[in-house]
Amino acid sequence: MTLDELRDIIIKYLYRYSISKIGISDILEIIILGVIVYQVIKWLHFTRAWTLFKGIFVILVFAMVAVIFQLDTITWLLSNSLSVAIIAVVVIFQPELRRVLEQLGRRNMIRLFISSSDEYSDDSKVISEKTITEIIKASFEMGKARTGALMVIEQSVALGEYERTGITVDGVVTNQLLINIFEHNTPLHDGAVIIRGNRIVSATCYLPLTDSMELGKELGTRHRAAVGISEVSDSTTVVVSEETGAVSVTKDGILYPNLNREELEEKLEHLKQGNSEGRDVFRKWKGLLHNERNEKQ
Repeated sequence: MTLDELRDIIIKYLYRYSISKIGISDILEIIILGVIVYQVIKWLHFTRAWTLFKGIFVILVFAMVAVIFQLDTITWLLSNSLSVAIIAVVVIFQPELRRVLEQLGRRNMIRLFISSSDEYSDDSKVISEKTITEIIKASFEMGKARTGALMVIEQSVALGEYERTGITVDGVVTNQLLINIFEHNTPLHDGAVIIRGNRIVSATCYLPLTDSMELGKELGTRHRAAVGISEVSDSTTVVVSEETGAVSVTKDGILYPNLNREELEEKLEHLKQGNSEGRDVFRKWKGLLHNERNEKQ
């Protein structure tokens, strides 16, 4: 297919769906739909559904390519599986859809359209070297005392649905606070804490358990929960065993058991590297804009 033929195909489809006249009602509809689409995308972005949504978007792009290039067999398969796909989407997103409908019923509509997403902004997820040091120190202090602990460090995938299962803390990460939370016979010791950036946002959180058969039978619910949360998100979880005092880390569904202080620091090193890379990119982008302004002046 030549470039001229490709251009003619694109022009034909653009002409077919072109709008001859735009009125005030059309503009109003565009604005309303734009706001709704923005809110839906923002809501999806701060849930685990965002990862699934990106997969669906890839399929839609593939379907568009099949239609444009008249790939009849693929188009026929996609069109006949559309009804099944809609039902599958409803089933997959059922928890998120129920939650957003509950929020619509509780919240003021005006506030809904102007709500801010600062709670899950990238800046709030920046973790400092001091915070990592405090986590490492608390882990081995609790290991010596045989105090079980489960600390989930949130990264790009938001853990809001698990955060809501616990009790809000919103405190700066320190080794004393972590030790006090997981101390035996205290109200907050059972469950996991979720760490976002340099703050403990929630404690006593319930996490999904892994179905993996590769974990040893000697590992309890705490370790299975740590692996489970790492399977459904990109979080890093530090686990302290109540029976042995051993410190372990889970990441991407993999358990790294019985780590010493240097090994734990190495496993958490990517948190600092990721943040520094992000800041470097921001600084370079900011510097380019500054240079462009100076050249224009």
